[in-house]
Amino acid sequence: MSRVTSLILGYHGCEKDTADAVIQGKSGLRSSAAKYHWLGKGIYFWEDDPQRALEWAVSRPGARALSEPFVIGAVIDMGNCLDLRVRQNVELVQQAHQLFEIEAAKAGMSLPVNQEAPSDKSPDKVMRYLDFAVIERLHQMASETGLPAFDTVRALFHEGIPAYNGSGFLEKTHTEIAVRTESSILGYFLPRPDPRSIAK
Repeated sequence: MSRVTSLILGYHGCEKDTADAVIQGKSGLRSSAAKYHWLGKGIYFWEDDPQRALEWAVSRPGARALSEPFVIGAVIDMGNCLDLRVRQNVELVQQAHQLFEIEAAKAGMSLPVNQEAPSDKSPDKVMRYLDFAVIERLHQMASETGLPAFDTVRALFHEGIPAYNGSGFLEKTHTEIAVRTESSILGYFLPRPDPRSIAK
């Protein structure tokens, strides 16, 4: 595990009414427990990328459309971070998967499977049922072994089609963050320029 001491900027796609309420201090963003999310339970942000957050809010594969897609920014203290860009943390995920696989076999259950979203044209399996379950098993494993709870989860995802013929860069590659400890969000802000102006 790695202790991340620097602050980062994250961007969250949501309804404009939701963004307004959060900025005004009337409510906070809700943690998601949808079993297809990529990094387990948490409040989701795109790191340093308001445009990608808005694109997601506009398309929302596998979810209902938003009436007025918008983006809100947040200052996040990563705290005790399960950073899956770090080799030893990937090894933790592998251990959690092995445990989950053994437990499922003993119970006579099949493992969940990552799937494509019916309404999404992406070649990626964006409904990450298996990954969600494995990440959640990892958090349980940490609790069982006395490891400190993770405040955030972070990963780099290679997603989308190649940026050009023969390219190793993919169009939707991004870093995603799931905040599990709400107090890790130090404050919210509205990005500049207006995020609606950068929609494609």
